[in-house]
Amino acid sequence: MASEGVKHKHQLAQPYDLPEIVKRVRAQTPARLLAGRSGAAYRTNTHLELREAHAAARDAVRAELHLFADADSDLVQKWNLFEVCSQANSKDEYLLRPDLGRRLNDSSRAEVRRHCVTRHDLQIVIGDGLSVTAVATQVPRLLPLLCEGATALGWSIGQIFVIRHCRVGILNEIGELLEPGVAILLIGERPGLATAESLSAYMAYRPKLSDTDANRNLISNIHGRGVSTEQAAQRILDLAAAMMKTHKSGFELREERSPLLSE
Repeated sequence: MASEGVKHKHQLAQPYDLPEIVKRVRAQTPARLLAGRSGAAYRTNTHLELREAHAAARDAVRAELHLFADADSDLVQKWNLFEVCSQANSKDEYLLRPDLGRRLNDSSRAEVRRHCVTRHDLQIVIGDGLSVTAVATQVPRLLPLLCEGATALGWSIGQIFVIRHCRVGILNEIGELLEPGVAILLIGERPGLATAESLSAYMAYRPKLSDTDANRNLISNIHGRGVSTEQAAQRILDLAAAMMKTHKSGFELREERSPLLSE
């Protein structure tokens, strides 16, 4: 009986027994705080939730992006999106050889040259990255906001396209091929156990093949419980404006956060 009493003492209360402040903390984050335990193990519900989240993360990483099957049809038609591919020929090769995801294959390079005009103010590219789920969920809401904002600022926008098996470093080749003022890559983030729907926006001023991560800026955690698409669009446009003004990006340019976005 004594051991049972000790076990009971160290187990956390059921959610309805928790203090109000703890309930409020748990409601503010997807992190599994104060989940309790059964002996030395998770409770059954917590364990099943973790299994479900892990499966969603694996699915997001392993899924193949097929533009006309996965993307919003209105989005594809409105921006006349087309699809190209990196030098990685399969998802397995993409995961095992990150370097291949940083360059377009020969036919894709020719396709980009055929469809796109060079030297626009802004060049937006969509990459599957490590979460097709994130691209399918966030891009249909974010892309219109970006394009509307850029148009309102009087910027020219290059032909938008999608890259399969894409890594962040492909921004360098986009810069060399299309010579935009600012290049933006919207790409699926590596999923975690909190969400598999998180998108990142990598940005660079006149990227070139010799650039590294130090030459890029990043806005990450674009998802329902992170940075909203409205906030992300404003931050991306503000950063692009700063890049055009200073002719800098990456470690040379600090993002100045709007007070409204910091609240």
